[in-house]
Amino acid sequence: MNTINIIGNLTRDTELKYTPTGKAVATFTLAVPDRFNKEKTDFIDCVVWNKLAELCAEYLKKGNKAGVTGRLSTRTYKNKEDRNVKVAEIIADDVAFLTPKSESRTAANEAFEGMGRMQDEDEIPF
Repeated sequence: MNTINIIGNLTRDTELKYTPTGKAVATFTLAVPDRFNKEKTDFIDCVVWNKLAELCAEYLKKGNKAGVTGRLSTRTYKNKEDRNVKVAEIIADDVAFLTPKSESRTAANEAFEGMGRMQDEDEIPF
């Protein structure tokens, strides 16, 4: 079984790219504090594909809190110095945007701003 669930804060804005075949792929890094050692933080790279990648790029910005469910994947590549580099990252199946609306203004939030309240609290029957 290879399932991972993490919650953390983005260390940078989400980066969106497209493969040569047109698939969207987004990457971001989550800072995840250690539960037992408050002085330690893990920095976990996350990869998201397709429509979810585009949504993450639009709404997840540096400092936002997010939850990621996915699987751990490792890969190796050669860097500019021709050395093998091993990378571990989470391939996300699901991403939850956890920053409250009051802290993170988005286009979607602003679309509803002008609508106002539907009812006054005194009019709610329960």
